[in-house]
Amino acid sequence: MIDRRILVVDDEERLRELVQACLEDLGGWDTLTAASGEDGLQILQTQSVNAILLDVSMPGMDGVAVYERLQANPITKSIPVILLTAKVLPSDRAKFAQMGVAGVISKPIEPTTLVAEVAEVLGWNQ
Repeated sequence: MIDRRILVVDDEERLRELVQACLEDLGGWDTLTAASGEDGLQILQTQSVNAILLDVSMPGMDGVAVYERLQANPITKSIPVILLTAKVLPSDRAKFAQMGVAGVISKPIEPTTLVAEVAEVLGWNQ
């Protein structure tokens, strides 16, 4: 299997740990985690990742602001981003699609299907 690394950015520690455990134990992928958008951007200055799972609602810099910063940087612009959000209205999905995000996964996440959802959005299905 190809080595794949995903950065999980979420301010909720328990959710971060759950997502990390699912991706590592069920998906066999490496993960890095960040508790804030600022931390996530800092990690990306020294680490390369294949994808980012990004919480939309965070204190300080929210997921949309982080995504805009990623898009403005030629090095991080091509990294696929999946947004994690508790509130997904059809209008939000349309807005996120226009922004160019790879996909949206609704919270609360379903641990048993998370890996399949991520793989499908990223085209990582075998």
